[in-house]
Amino acid sequence: MRKGVYESAILINAALDDQQIEAILTKIKDFIISNGGTIREIENWGRKRLAYPVAKSKIGYYAIYRFDGPREMVAKLERIYLLDEQVLRHLTLHLSQDAQEQLEKNKTLSATLKEEITSEIVEAPIASEETDVENEENDN
Repeated sequence: MRKGVYESAILINAALDDQQIEAILTKIKDFIISNGGTIREIENWGRKRLAYPVAKSKIGYYAIYRFDGPREMVAKLERIYLLDEQVLRHLTLHLSQDAQEQLEKNKTLSATLKEEITSEIVEAPIASEETDVENEENDN
């Protein structure tokens, strides 16, 4: 049984309430784990406006699963997507080594940018307070 790294993007009917969406996401996660897979990452993008209506819906709930698993499991997972009427669209891809490296680079870059932005935000109010104090002193 040969394992690979996969990325599965799904679009769920956003008309469902949060508990129903969470139940679908949990069902998929449990299926992957119970069939010999391991979850690497789950990205919940949440509700987004669609570019065009899908199954008469203008809004969808996006989720992306990255996982390791046997090839045979992916076919079963695709079957679950097809049978669930609330899953409007899905796409599962095998990630090459290059794609995995690029994802890691993007994560590192994203984390670095978040740190820089956070440090700028923290420093910015202090600078503006000093400017306000200087302006008050100049007015007097």
